[in-house]
Amino acid sequence: MSNSLLEFPPISRTRRNHGLEHATMHILNQRFPDLRLAGISTPRGFTIVGDVMAEDVADAAIEALKRLQAGESDLAQHPNCGTNFAVPGAFAGLAAWLATLGCEKTFKRKLERLPLVILLSTAALTLTYPLGPLVQKRFTTSGDPQGLELERVETTIRGGVKLHHVTTRG
Repeated sequence: MSNSLLEFPPISRTRRNHGLEHATMHILNQRFPDLRLAGISTPRGFTIVGDVMAEDVADAAIEALKRLQAGESDLAQHPNCGTNFAVPGAFAGLAAWLATLGCEKTFKRKLERLPLVILLSTAALTLTYPLGPLVQKRFTTSGDPQGLELERVETTIRGGVKLHHVTTRG
Protein backbone atom coordinates (compact mmCIF):
# COMPACT_ATOMS: atom_id res chain seq x y z
CA MET A 1 0.00 0.00 0.00
CA SER A 2 1.58 3.27 -1.04
CA ASN A 3 1.95 6.17 1.35
CA SER A 4 -0.22 8.32 -0.91
CA LEU A 5 -3.11 5.89 -0.42
CA LEU A 6 -2.60 5.98 3.36
CA GLU A 7 -2.81 9.79 3.19
CA PHE A 8 -6.12 9.72 1.28
CA PRO A 9 -8.33 11.77 3.68
CA PRO A 10 -10.90 9.11 4.67
CA ILE A 11 -8.14 6.52 5.21
CA SER A 12 -5.87 8.94 7.07
CA ARG A 13 -8.74 10.07 9.32
CA THR A 14 -9.75 6.46 10.06
CA ARG A 15 -6.15 5.50 10.89
CA ARG A 16 -5.75 8.50 13.22
CA ASN A 17 -9.11 7.83 14.87
CA HIS A 18 -8.15 4.17 15.25
CA GLY A 19 -4.93 5.19 17.02
CA LEU A 20 -6.86 7.59 19.27
CA GLU A 21 -9.41 4.84 19.98
CA HIS A 22 -6.61 2.52 21.12
CA ALA A 23 -4.98 5.22 23.23
CA THR A 24 -8.34 5.98 24.86
CA MET A 25 -8.85 2.29 25.62
CA HIS A 26 -5.35 2.03 27.15
CA ILE A 27 -6.14 4.92 29.49
CA LEU A 28 -9.57 3.55 30.40
CA ASN A 29 -7.98 0.16 31.16
CA GLN A 30 -5.35 1.84 33.34
CA ARG A 31 -8.10 3.55 35.32
CA PHE A 32 -10.47 0.57 35.35
CA PRO A 33 -8.34 -2.61 35.08
CA ASP A 34 -11.27 -5.05 34.95
CA LEU A 35 -13.19 -3.08 32.32
CA ARG A 36 -13.99 -4.99 29.12
CA LEU A 37 -14.05 -2.77 26.06
CA ALA A 38 -14.44 -3.01 22.32
CA GLY A 39 -14.18 -0.34 19.68
CA ILE A 40 -14.50 0.56 16.04
CA SER A 41 -13.19 3.55 14.12
CA THR A 42 -14.43 5.48 11.11
CA PRO A 43 -13.35 8.69 9.37
CA ARG A 44 -15.78 10.61 11.63
CA GLY A 45 -14.49 9.26 14.95
CA PHE A 46 -14.75 6.07 16.94
CA THR A 47 -17.12 4.14 19.15
CA ILE A 48 -16.17 2.54 22.45
CA VAL A 49 -18.43 -0.26 23.65
CA GLY A 50 -18.35 -0.86 27.38
CA ASP A 51 -19.97 -0.30 30.74
CA VAL A 52 -18.26 2.98 31.57
CA MET A 53 -19.53 6.51 32.14
CA ALA A 54 -19.49 8.95 29.20
CA GLU A 55 -17.48 11.40 31.31
CA ASP A 56 -14.78 8.78 31.83
CA VAL A 57 -14.62 8.14 28.07
CA ALA A 58 -14.39 11.88 27.38
CA ASP A 59 -11.65 12.39 30.00
CA ALA A 60 -9.70 9.39 28.67
CA ALA A 61 -10.02 10.61 25.07
CA ILE A 62 -8.75 14.08 26.05
CA GLU A 63 -5.77 12.58 27.87
CA ALA A 64 -5.13 10.14 25.03
CA LEU A 65 -5.06 12.91 22.44
CA LYS A 66 -2.69 15.01 24.56
CA ARG A 67 -0.35 12.08 25.08
CA LEU A 68 -0.36 11.15 21.38
CA GLN A 69 0.37 14.80 20.52
CA ALA A 70 3.25 14.70 23.03
CA GLY A 71 4.81 11.81 21.12
CA GLU A 72 3.52 8.72 22.97
CA SER A 73 2.75 7.00 19.67
CA ASP A 74 2.92 3.51 21.22
CA LEU A 75 -0.48 4.20 22.79
CA ALA A 76 -1.94 3.80 19.28
CA GLN A 77 -1.09 0.08 19.29
CA HIS A 78 -3.35 -2.31 21.18
CA PRO A 79 -2.79 -6.05 21.72
CA ASN A 80 -6.50 -6.83 21.29
CA CYS A 81 -6.92 -4.93 18.03
CA GLY A 82 -8.93 -6.83 15.46
CA THR A 83 -6.05 -6.45 13.01
CA ASN A 84 -3.97 -8.74 15.21
CA PHE A 85 -6.58 -11.47 14.78
CA ALA A 86 -7.73 -10.75 11.21
CA VAL A 87 -4.30 -11.02 9.61
CA PRO A 88 -3.39 -14.50 10.89
CA GLY A 89 -7.05 -15.54 10.54
CA ALA A 90 -7.00 -14.62 6.86
CA PHE A 91 -3.82 -16.64 6.31
CA ALA A 92 -5.27 -19.59 8.24
CA GLY A 93 -8.41 -19.45 6.10
CA LEU A 94 -6.31 -19.33 2.95
CA ALA A 95 -4.24 -22.30 4.16
CA ALA A 96 -7.41 -24.26 4.93
CA TRP A 97 -8.76 -23.50 1.47
CA LEU A 98 -5.49 -24.54 -0.16
CA ALA A 99 -5.60 -27.82 1.77
CA THR A 100 -8.97 -28.63 0.19
CA LEU A 101 -7.97 -27.93 -3.42
CA GLY A 102 -8.33 -30.99 -5.59
CA CYS A 103 -10.31 -32.83 -2.95
CA GLU A 104 -13.33 -34.81 -4.07
CA LYS A 105 -16.62 -33.38 -2.86
CA THR A 106 -17.67 -36.39 -0.81
CA PHE A 107 -17.83 -36.06 2.97
CA LYS A 108 -15.42 -38.97 3.39
CA ARG A 109 -12.76 -37.35 1.19
CA LYS A 110 -13.18 -34.01 2.95
CA LEU A 111 -12.85 -35.73 6.31
CA GLU A 112 -9.66 -37.43 5.13
CA ARG A 113 -8.20 -33.97 4.41
CA LEU A 114 -9.04 -32.65 7.90
CA PRO A 115 -5.59 -33.38 9.40
CA LEU A 116 -3.96 -31.48 6.52
CA VAL A 117 -6.40 -28.58 6.97
CA ILE A 118 -5.62 -28.42 10.69
CA LEU A 119 -1.86 -28.67 10.11
CA LEU A 120 -1.73 -25.95 7.45
CA SER A 121 -4.11 -23.65 9.34
CA THR A 122 -2.11 -24.00 12.54
CA ALA A 123 1.14 -23.37 10.70
CA ALA A 124 -0.34 -20.29 9.05
CA LEU A 125 -1.57 -18.93 12.39
CA THR A 126 1.78 -19.55 14.04
CA LEU A 127 3.90 -18.12 11.24
CA THR A 128 1.76 -15.04 10.56
CA TYR A 129 0.87 -14.10 14.16
CA PRO A 130 3.70 -11.50 14.29
CA LEU A 131 2.31 -9.79 11.17
CA GLY A 132 -0.84 -8.53 12.94
CA PRO A 133 0.92 -5.92 15.11
CA LEU A 134 3.12 -4.92 12.17
CA VAL A 135 0.10 -4.38 9.90
CA GLN A 136 -1.64 -2.53 12.73
CA LYS A 137 1.32 -0.17 13.23
CA ARG A 138 2.06 0.48 9.55
CA PHE A 139 -1.40 0.45 7.97
CA THR A 140 -4.50 0.36 10.18
CA THR A 141 -3.54 2.87 12.90
CA SER A 142 -1.51 6.05 13.22
CA GLY A 143 0.21 7.23 16.37
CA ASP A 144 0.38 10.76 14.97
CA PRO A 145 -2.98 12.49 15.42
CA GLN A 146 -1.80 15.43 13.27
CA GLY A 147 -4.61 18.03 13.50
CA LEU A 148 -7.19 15.70 15.02
CA GLU A 149 -9.52 17.37 17.53
CA LEU A 150 -12.22 15.97 19.78
CA GLU A 151 -15.66 17.32 19.04
CA ARG A 152 -18.08 15.47 21.34
CA VAL A 153 -18.93 12.21 23.09
CA GLU A 154 -22.46 10.88 22.84
CA THR A 155 -23.68 7.76 24.61
CA THR A 156 -26.51 5.54 23.49
CA ILE A 157 -27.74 2.26 24.94
CA ARG A 158 -28.79 -0.52 22.60
CA GLY A 159 -29.89 -3.87 23.97
CA GLY A 160 -28.49 -2.92 27.35
CA VAL A 161 -25.04 -2.18 25.89
CA LYS A 162 -23.45 1.28 26.21
CA LEU A 163 -22.06 2.74 22.99
CA HIS A 164 -19.90 5.84 23.38
CA HIS A 165 -19.59 7.66 20.05
CA VAL A 166 -16.57 9.97 20.00
CA THR A 167 -16.73 12.44 17.12
CA THR A 168 -13.53 14.05 15.86
CA ARG A 169 -12.55 16.61 13.25
CA GLY A 170 -9.33 17.57 11.54
